[in-house]
Amino acid sequence: MSTLEVKDLHVSIDGKNILKGVNLKMQTGEIHAIMGPNGTGKSTLSEAIMGHPAYKVTKGEVLLNGENILELPVDERARAGLFLAMQYPAEIPGVTNAEFIRGAINARLPEDKPLSVRNFLKRLDKTMGVLDMTDEMADRYLNEGFSGGEKKRNEILQLMMIKPKFAILDEIDSGLDIDALKVVSRGVNQMRGPEFGSLIITHYQRLLNYIVPDVVHVMMGGRIVKQGGPELAKRLEDEGYAGLRDELGLDIKLVDEEA
Repeated sequence: MSTLEVKDLHVSIDGKNILKGVNLKMQTGEIHAIMGPNGTGKSTLSEAIMGHPAYKVTKGEVLLNGENILELPVDERARAGLFLAMQYPAEIPGVTNAEFIRGAINARLPEDKPLSVRNFLKRLDKTMGVLDMTDEMADRYLNEGFSGGEKKRNEILQLMMIKPKFAILDEIDSGLDIDALKVVSRGVNQMRGPEFGSLIITHYQRLLNYIVPDVVHVMMGGRIVKQGGPELAKRLEDEGYAGLRDELGLDIKLVDEEA
């Protein structure tokens, strides 16, 4: 069992404080969801955990199995078992999907024991079948010319092939129709087990109908202000964030709230 813990994390970008003391702890075998209104710091949290250089950690720790990873570069965090499915995946011309995924897998293996091409292709074919992806997707350049839905499926393909300890899924449901949402959810649910944990960032309860979380965290004003079970997400869908804010007595202006 592995543990990912965020302790009193403060993060700024371009001199503006975004995260103001986030605390969160999860283990493999668990699915956690983070919900919150626009501009509350959900994506900032994901980028800070993975080590995006534009996000400056001013206080706090991110612990993977008790070790602070904040000084590690992005590639070492990935090798240690972290994975980020991005909201807006980059296009990389000249590198095929298959090349990228096999390289990412072998980067985590001993240099003298790489995954063979035959075994890789066997796994790739099986995993693409789960996600209803055509064979030609493997030979296309990474995300180049992909639709929004194809990019999201591709992120889940990478997740299923690389098999990290913890996956942070940043709004993988945005822009997906119901059929694509079901396919993406199928891939994540197939990963569930004692050696895998996921932190799912989403605005909407809809995704959580298909990937049912063990814990739901609510972020407002750069902090986690409440947590509970799946029923908390359903409450937010019914009542919105303003009601919870008022119940908790928080002096927070929501981005989408009228003046």
